[in-house]
Amino acid sequence: MNIDSIKNGVVIDHIKAGKSMEIYYQLELDKLDCTVAIIKNVHSKKMGLKDIIKIDSEMQVDLDALGYIDSDVTVNIIKDGVLSEKKHLTLPTQIKDVLKCRNPRCITTTEQDLPHIFRLTDPATKTYRCIYCESKAK
Repeated sequence: MNIDSIKNGVVIDHIKAGKSMEIYYQLELDKLDCTVAIIKNVHSKKMGLKDIIKIDSEMQVDLDALGYIDSDVTVNIIKDGVLSEKKHLTLPTQIKDVLKCRNPRCITTTEQDLPHIFRLTDPATKTYRCIYCESKAK
């Protein structure tokens, strides 16, 4: 299988096998007007199997959303065919509009324009809670 190299764009690497489609939809890559390649179940010495997403266009990537979905991901920025920047992600301390609060009594249920903001309350268990009602994210 041949996947061409990228001249200018983004490569999201070290994605846990099977998580690439979740990232694809969370970052709304289906709405881009450029080539997007999803490579699933790539053999990796470090991870066993991994997924890779290649985006053939320069774009801003929501690093908080990516860090929430898979904090082991690396984001590579390619310019003129050369790796110009490599970002290693961690769990974000706060995420905005990645999750929706499921508590029917939360203010975000009635105030639809409020952003859905969650804070990391327990890094060991990757637990996030709504900043308005303290409900645990699922």
